[in-house]
Amino acid sequence: MKNYYIETYGCQMNVADSELVASIMEENGYGKIDTVESADAVFLNTCAIREHAEEKIHSRLGVLRKEKEKRPHMILGLMGCMAQHVKDDILESKPYVDFVLGPDSYRRIPDILRRHEQKNESIVDTRLSRFEVYSGMYPSRNEGINAWISIMRGCDKFCTFCIVPFTRGRERSRSVKDIIQEVRRAVDDGFVEVTLLGQNVNSFRHRGERFPDLLQAVAEVSGVQRVRFTSPHPQDIDDDMLFVMRDNANLCKSIHLPLQAGSDRILKRMNRTYSQAEFLALVSRIRDLLPGCGLTTDIIVGFPGETREEFDETLQVMEKIKFDSAFTFKYSPRPGTKATEYSDHVSESEKQARLESLITVQKRHTLFRNRREISEIVKVMVEKESKKSSDVWAGRTDTNKWVLFAKKTTQVKQMVNVRITDAHGVTLFGELVSDPRRFHAVA
Repeated sequence: MKNYYIETYGCQMNVADSELVASIMEENGYGKIDTVESADAVFLNTCAIREHAEEKIHSRLGVLRKEKEKRPHMILGLMGCMAQHVKDDILESKPYVDFVLGPDSYRRIPDILRRHEQKNESIVDTRLSRFEVYSGMYPSRNEGINAWISIMRGCDKFCTFCIVPFTRGRERSRSVKDIIQEVRRAVDDGFVEVTLLGQNVNSFRHRGERFPDLLQAVAEVSGVQRVRFTSPHPQDIDDDMLFVMRDNANLCKSIHLPLQAGSDRILKRMNRTYSQAEFLALVSRIRDLLPGCGLTTDIIVGFPGETREEFDETLQVMEKIKFDSAFTFKYSPRPGTKATEYSDHVSESEKQARLESLITVQKRHTLFRNRREISEIVKVMVEKESKKSSDVWAGRTDTNKWVLFAKKTTQVKQMVNVRITDAHGVTLFGELVSDPRRFHAVA
C-alpha cells in the first residue's frame, strides 16, 4: 500500500478540506501516515489570509524539495487558498512541485495520481466553481469529540482586506439533506459534537432553506450532544437564528462575532456593511435573547487610514461589550485586495503598539467574564487530558470556555456538572458536583 501525508495550515475550513482529501486518498488505495519521510504523496493544504502563512509555506517547500531529491517518486502537491493565488510563482520558481490545486479542484486528485504514474509533469488546476460543494463526499476523520462539517463554500461579502472571495470563490451551499447525512455519519463514527463551517456560515441558503432551518435540523439529529458554528457575519444574524439557539439545548450558546474595527469610517473602508451602533444593538439583542451567551470576536488594528482616535473607538466598543475573548491581528496587506490600494498605511511600529494595547484590554475583559463564572455550576464536555497533569481533565463549557478539573471516575465524551472555583487568564478551574443545583446563566 502507498502512503499519504497531509500538512494543514490556516482555518478550520482547511482542516475540513484536508479530511475530505484524506477520504479521496484512502478510497484510491493510499494509507495515512504521520511522517513525511516514508510518504509516497505529500500534500500542503495552505492558507493565504496573512503574509506570515505564505512565508511559512515557501520555507516548508524548500525543506520538502530536499526530501523529493532523495525520493524522486514522491508526489508533492500544493493545495488550498495559497495555491489559488500564487500558482505563477510556484510554476516558475518551484518546478519540483508536482501539482497545484485550488479549493474547488479536489475531485481531480484520482486522475492526477494516475497521470503522474504515466508521465512526470506538473499539473495546475485553480479554477473556481460556482457550484462545487463536494456533495456526496464525506471526510476521513481521526477519532475525537468534534467533527468539522463544511456547510457552504466561498464568500460574497468582499471585505476590502480579505482575499477569500478570490481564493475560494462565490458563496454556494450544500443541501440540508447532504449535511444531515454527514452529521449522522459523524455520530455513527463516535463524534458527540459537530461544528458547522462556512466563511460566512449564517449566509447559508439552499432552495429556500436558511441557516436557522439548518440549525434546527442538525439539533434534531439523535446523538448530537452539542452543535457549534463558525464564523457568522453580523449582517446575517437575525432573531430566527437566535430563537432556534434559545429553544434547543444542544445548540451551544456561543457566537463568534467579528467586529474588526470600532470606527464607522474604518468599518466603511473595510466594507463591513454595519455601523458601530448596529453592532452594539446586535450584541444587546443577543444578550437579551440568550443570557450568558459567550461572545468572541476578531479585531484588526492599523487598517489603512486608521487614526489614533479611531483606534480608541475600537477600545471604547470593547469596553462596552467586554468580549469573552478575541483574535487580534495587525493589518497585513494581501495582493489583489482593495485595501492595498490605499496610500495612507499605518506604520509597523504603530500597528504593534496598538495591538499590544488591544491585547492588554482584552486580557482584562476575559478575566472579568471568567471570574463572573466562579461559584456557578456549568455543564462541561470531557474532551482531553490536561497538559499539566494526568489526573486532570480539560473540557469546554456550552459557552466555549476551557475548564480544568480532577478526573475522578469520569471519562472522555462524558457531559459532567462542574462548579467553577477559580479563573486565571482564559482558563477556568472547577470541581465535579454530583447533585447540581439549578443552572444559572451568567449575564
